[in-house]
Amino acid sequence: MKKTVPVMLPAALLLSVSLSACTTLFAGPVADVTVLGLNDFHGNLAPTSFTTAEGTKINAGGIEALAAEVNDARKANRNTILVGGGDLIGASPITSGLLRDEPSVYALNDMGLKVSALGNHEFDQGLKELLRMQNGGCDSNDTAKACQFDPNYKGATFKWIGANVKYNAASGKTGSPFAPYVIEKIGGANIAFVGAVTRTTPTIVSPDGIKDLDFTDEADAVNAVIPELKDKKVDAIIMLIHEGGEIAQDSKDTYATVGCKTLNEESPIVKIARRVDPAVSAIISGHSHQGYNCLVPDPSGQDRIVIQGNAYGHLLQRLDLKVDRVKHQVVTVRSQNLVVNYDARKTAGTLDAPMTALLGKANEKVAGIKNQPVTNLGSTQIRRGIGNARNTETALGDVIADAQLAATRPQGAVIAFMNPGGIRADLPDTSALKEGNAVNFGDVFSVQPFGNTMTVMDLTGQQIKDLLEQQWSGGNAGTGNKLLQVSEGFTYTYTAANPDGQRVNIADIKLNGTPIDPAATYRVAMNSFLASGGDNFTVFKAGTNVVQLPNLVDLDALVTYLKANGATLTDTVKGRITAK
Repeated sequence: MKKTVPVMLPAALLLSVSLSACTTLFAGPVADVTVLGLNDFHGNLAPTSFTTAEGTKINAGGIEALAAEVNDARKANRNTILVGGGDLIGASPITSGLLRDEPSVYALNDMGLKVSALGNHEFDQGLKELLRMQNGGCDSNDTAKACQFDPNYKGATFKWIGANVKYNAASGKTGSPFAPYVIEKIGGANIAFVGAVTRTTPTIVSPDGIKDLDFTDEADAVNAVIPELKDKKVDAIIMLIHEGGEIAQDSKDTYATVGCKTLNEESPIVKIARRVDPAVSAIISGHSHQGYNCLVPDPSGQDRIVIQGNAYGHLLQRLDLKVDRVKHQVVTVRSQNLVVNYDARKTAGTLDAPMTALLGKANEKVAGIKNQPVTNLGSTQIRRGIGNARNTETALGDVIADAQLAATRPQGAVIAFMNPGGIRADLPDTSALKEGNAVNFGDVFSVQPFGNTMTVMDLTGQQIKDLLEQQWSGGNAGTGNKLLQVSEGFTYTYTAANPDGQRVNIADIKLNGTPIDPAATYRVAMNSFLASGGDNFTVFKAGTNVVQLPNLVDLDALVTYLKANGATLTDTVKGRITAK
């Protein structure tokens, strides 16, 4: 058994920062409860590449290995529950995304998922579509994809929750379409799971789809329901939140470090956790796609577990609680991130057979489209930045911006802008790169899965300058990860250390080598998400002579460009953006 390090928590709670090899059922007042958390699954039905804390590259995640891991935990302790940290669907690979993520919902249903925090990507297709995903049916805004996996789509058997999601005044409705919490009876103990989604959701999904909703302060919303849960005499409260952080750059801690105290103090999750009521015993988080198992002081100054499990099902967050059902309190909490090692399970023959069948059905449904050849690249791969960086120009960002410019030249576009968060994978996104540099439609779909359409508008030179400044100011202040990717012929220089509004000199913004004129008008292209002010780029909302192109999807623009130019494209950053 591993050595444990006890840390005192409020009301005599004891945190033990290691995980027992096994769990025993208690016949008395204390119940052993295991909580498994899955965050940022993003419809990854198949395993993907993951680097372990020891530096070993493996294939991890995938529904076959995830289900097997959950089943093993239930065999060890029948008082086991699977919960989610949001973004279970949305921005998904083609095997799930082309089928409107219905295979992923069915897989999670079959795994016995009980409840999940809402994530921002659950809202990618808008509130109406999310409610269809929850409740079932085929009344979808995406009829080409909905009910293609099951013509009688039945919906999720688990519940998405969000205490900080409310109908706004303009909607004419009151309350919320989602419950703030769910109480589950596990081993005789009443465990409350209270949910929240990042309050920044309106800036990172298309605004039209959530126009009826407000997203309020996460900690305030959760704290507001704690008295109600106490009145119901729940035995434990666990927070599920789709907001996260990252371990400080100079730290050697990893997802495998138990009880780390090196979360970046400026991380949203740290600021939230410090304000959430001490009655919450642990916080399962998501959104930042990081692995950590850390301690953050609650408002009383006592350490509390804040954990996240990377993304795509690579890790399962695990909490083992001893819960006193008489005193209605948690006695101990132990935490660990479990690696979901697909390779090891495949070798051992312990993958889940029903999930293998479900994955096979989904693959069969999309195979005809997924496997269509697109091009052969000029290099084995074109990447979206080292570590999926969003704060620098990238080779794939250059390619996508060029593709969008090429597609919109007939509408007069001379510049194209692409948001880095919309680039969801490398091209191709695989650890075993394909022989002959081949790329198929499934590879391209993984890069741009949202189905955004293109928009063209006029911006003045001054507006373009103001747009570039918004990469570091306003709603993007402090994020450091919103560097717009730009098309061929457009260049600029910035100084990140300068004050707001002064990071880009207009004389250093050039089109085809000539400085832009602040008073002149330029025809620019972007996807519909940016055009509506997404990612806090509100300058786009002030554009004039706007032409929306509903029949020109960004994915199609990229496919067309790759077919015409693939052999000349390599993993080379063009140097259009220069940092001083």
